[in-house]
Amino acid sequence: WRVRGTAIVEGLAQRIIRGDVPKNLECKLVSLDMGALVAGAKYRGEFEERLKAVLNEVVEAQGKIVLFIDEIHLVLGAGKTDGAMDAANLLKPLLARGQLRCIGATTLSEYRQHVEKDPAFERRFQQVYVSEPSVADTVSILRGIKGKYEAHHGVRVTDGAIIAAA
Repeated sequence: WRVRGTAIVEGLAQRIIRGDVPKNLECKLVSLDMGALVAGAKYRGEFEERLKAVLNEVVEAQGKIVLFIDEIHLVLGAGKTDGAMDAANLLKPLLARGQLRCIGATTLSEYRQHVEKDPAFERRFQQVYVSEPSVADTVSILRGIKGKYEAHHGVRVTDGAIIAAA
């Protein structure tokens, strides 16, 4: 799901930019890189400070920012050290009060292994299961984006290559 989920969110971002979304989605879509927040956090509480700064900015935007967290299962326990809060415990109150709009992506196995084990976190989200597209659908998707990639990379993609990739 991770690749498909990310692709769906990228499609949403493109629609937001074009203005092709309902009024309640006229906002910024911001991707939160959990790895970057955790990386280099040297002293106790540094990760929490970084995450709180991001979350404060989102809250101050009053619904005009939707946060996307790829591999959302990683927030369960992220940054946790003795006596420290994990990222999920910073998100839960904001989600419960409606101060944070968030989209998370993970695989079904990671969801079951991590997210389901925290019912308070799990119930803050509406689950959307995205199945693998069929070969025919994959070919159709690839044909639809072919022109963009050809123009960007200055290459030509044959139909045979699309079918082989599907």
